[in-house]
Amino acid sequence: MSEPVLFFLDDREVTAEPGESLWDVAQREGTEIPHLCHSPEPGYRPDGNCRACMVEVEGERVLAAACVRQPEAGMRVSTDSPRVEQARRTIFQLLVADMPGLDQAHRLDTPFAHWCGELGVSTSPFLVRKLPKPDRSHPAVAWFPDACIQCQICVRACREVQHNDVIGMAYRGGSTQVVFDLDDVLAESTCVACGECVQACPTGALMESARVNRMGNALSPAKKKVASICPYCGVGCQIDFLVNDERIVAVEGRDGPSNQNRLCVKGRFGFDYIHHPQRLTRPLIRRDDAPKAGTCTVDPADPSSHFREASWEEALEVAAKGFRKIRERDSGEALAGFGSAKGSNEEAYLVQKLVRTGFGTNNVDHCTRLCHASSVAALFEGIGSGAVTAPFTTCAESDVIIVTGSNTSANHPVAATFLKQAAARGATLIVIDPRGVDLVAYAEHRLLFQPGSDVALLNAMLHVIIEEDLYDHDFVEHRTEGFEELARHIRPYRPEAMAPVCGIEAETIRRVARIYAGAKAAVIFWGMGISQHVHGTDNVRCLIALATICGQIGRPGTGLHPLRGQNNVQGASDAGLIPMFLPDYQSVEDAGKRARYEKAWGVKLPEKRGLTVVEIIDAAFDGSIKGLYVMGENPAMSDPNLGHAREGLARLEHLVVQDLFLTETAFHADVVLPAAAWPEKEGTVTNTNRQVQMGRSAVAPPGEVRQDWWIIQELARRLGLDWNYQGPAEVYREMSGLMVSLDHISWERLQAEGSVTYPCSSDDEPGQEVVFGDRFPTASGRARLVPADIIPPDELPDERYPMILITGRLLEHWHTGAMTRRSRALDAIEPEAAVSLSPGDLGSLRLTAGASVRVKTRRGYIDLMARADPRVPVGTLFIPFCFFEAAANLLTNPALDPYGKIPEYKFCAARVEGSI
Repeated sequence: MSEPVLFFLDDREVTAEPGESLWDVAQREGTEIPHLCHSPEPGYRPDGNCRACMVEVEGERVLAAACVRQPEAGMRVSTDSPRVEQARRTIFQLLVADMPGLDQAHRLDTPFAHWCGELGVSTSPFLVRKLPKPDRSHPAVAWFPDACIQCQICVRACREVQHNDVIGMAYRGGSTQVVFDLDDVLAESTCVACGECVQACPTGALMESARVNRMGNALSPAKKKVASICPYCGVGCQIDFLVNDERIVAVEGRDGPSNQNRLCVKGRFGFDYIHHPQRLTRPLIRRDDAPKAGTCTVDPADPSSHFREASWEEALEVAAKGFRKIRERDSGEALAGFGSAKGSNEEAYLVQKLVRTGFGTNNVDHCTRLCHASSVAALFEGIGSGAVTAPFTTCAESDVIIVTGSNTSANHPVAATFLKQAAARGATLIVIDPRGVDLVAYAEHRLLFQPGSDVALLNAMLHVIIEEDLYDHDFVEHRTEGFEELARHIRPYRPEAMAPVCGIEAETIRRVARIYAGAKAAVIFWGMGISQHVHGTDNVRCLIALATICGQIGRPGTGLHPLRGQNNVQGASDAGLIPMFLPDYQSVEDAGKRARYEKAWGVKLPEKRGLTVVEIIDAAFDGSIKGLYVMGENPAMSDPNLGHAREGLARLEHLVVQDLFLTETAFHADVVLPAAAWPEKEGTVTNTNRQVQMGRSAVAPPGEVRQDWWIIQELARRLGLDWNYQGPAEVYREMSGLMVSLDHISWERLQAEGSVTYPCSSDDEPGQEVVFGDRFPTASGRARLVPADIIPPDELPDERYPMILITGRLLEHWHTGAMTRRSRALDAIEPEAAVSLSPGDLGSLRLTAGASVRVKTRRGYIDLMARADPRVPVGTLFIPFCFFEAAANLLTNPALDPYGKIPEYKFCAARVEGSI
């Protein structure tokens, strides 16, 4: 059907648009038709399995499934004829016979229960089947096959929406059943617990484990639903908190622009941390008899060994007094502040404003310094903007996709589903990474190169494109500068010369370069495997050159997209939570830019750019930084060379930590201020796609916990600032009045629409997803091509330390683990620190998987379990940094990229020793 058609629905003439089914038209016209196997949500194709949506078409012998039947001109359709109603009742009676009684349902608020009620079906005259036993083996998902009607929506959810290929149908005839992998127990299957099947299941056969008791009976359904945003990665999934008696009982995905209802295991099952017994509920002040030391540890469940409880008035006064003392004695340059990419835009704005106007310094930073600082440095240098040029959903229009330095399925799982979908429809997916990351299974080309040789490989690709005249001449001539210098620079980088360096055959390099250059629309995604090197900025310079000389930027399906790590790292950076820029990336060294903020804030601002995260910790160690305010960051777990970092924190004269729990950083604090968690607050965040989104409070904070914005303001007042904000909305209005990037994106609009992309040119425009179609925001309007040389990693393997250590994240845990390690399901799925080695290395080292081993570098050692992982290349180790029991960053190298000041987390020399 390519044109609209007229037909009759229950004797009313209606119009069907191209692609609509009978069910779609009925739904649009306000006529409800029962449905179980069908979902109108994005990504679900109709299947017609359950037959609940049967309708009668005049002149046809059999009833038709409305979800798969297309309207025809003049067709007369009845949705409520006696024949239809009888057929529906019979269908539901047959299904009821195969299920537990409604009084024994595993879930009370299912679509199946709803339609049984609507049709008046509570019992069945048909023979009852023998009910299979439940599978409660998985910490997050409960499987009740006795409630399964084999509608197969879970199969589509798993295979076609999330593209995990775990759920399928097995056996034949009356023995047909839903299975996981090869009929494995759920906990032993390859299920990644995204929960898509749980949200799709119409009967409660698949359930959140936390929503049923040990007997399998349903707990009370949620009493309210609150729309908000997931606080984990930079994807920015829209969610609904399901709340009962001030507790979050479940989370569901919403149809947001970045997730289209999808969630990952963290977003769906990782919210019970807010109810953990270790939540801070009263302010703490360090006891006089509790001296500081870099090796200090405190039991978060009982901090009384080092801290005493205090009133808010006392704690705030002690916190501010310490800062005032240092400011007046040593100047503001002896103070520093860390904000958080896990908080809101409003909180980030207030932290940087507090440090600049209250402390009197630009020594303010956050975790962007540890993830994509080198990407931002190269992007500003090359194209004049540090944000993505297109959302990750643009891959739906790409015919070639490069993913490099990103284990997307673990770090940005929902974004990965869109990449998998693109590959499934025929796009060429090219994965470039030292490790065999999960996306390799979906890739047409897999370039598993030698760690640290990114520039060699990328320059070889540039060589092929330029030497074979495959670049876009028109784009290069009119939209770039520096091409001649780049062309001269890459002449020696022949693939044949670079192959021994990067470990990729020359012909493979040539083939991939030709594919990318010849694409109609190609996009490049990268993660911290690109940025977390001493040559991270050079790596990104090469990616920028690839995209621009091939004209693969500024159009749908094209672009440069650094997948941002934290949920609000983009927004926090936009808000000025960085030492060299005021909000909207206005240089602190530009007197004209400063003057605008000085007028707005009523104070003289510091003129010198401040120190970055690692530089601040180094200065604390050396004694030049004496006071530090840490809001929602955990540098005692996230910084490199933690022995040094923790000692630096312990040497501070005054440390104030504001957080949910007594983190490893708070062990060294003088004052600890208990703050609200994300589901307990209201505010905006900006995701990796430049989508500004509204988060809403679902539950009240526990005990005496206060909102972050309130705490920051109370500190500001005690530092002599006349702040009188009444809430996040007022803060947002101030910052949006100063930030051009937020033009036409009002608080009220975000409350109404939930999400708006910047830049936005009018109050009713959704925002510009794809930017730089005509010019770049540089002085010349052109992209600057910057050649990159091969720079080796700072620390190479040798006889004493013969292996390469790479650190990173796990699917189930986030960053330093402060939240996810306190989530029951997440910590149960991945409870123990492990070092992943290739099976070959395990054998050559005479180690066995599961054995306890010691990993050493020049900075220290940790003890943890060995895990065999064929995706890890020989000679390489991978350790996640979320486990405090075996903190990977005790091992990492603090050497910095000279431009982005980012540590080299992705490469240092290490060795593994046997059982201890």
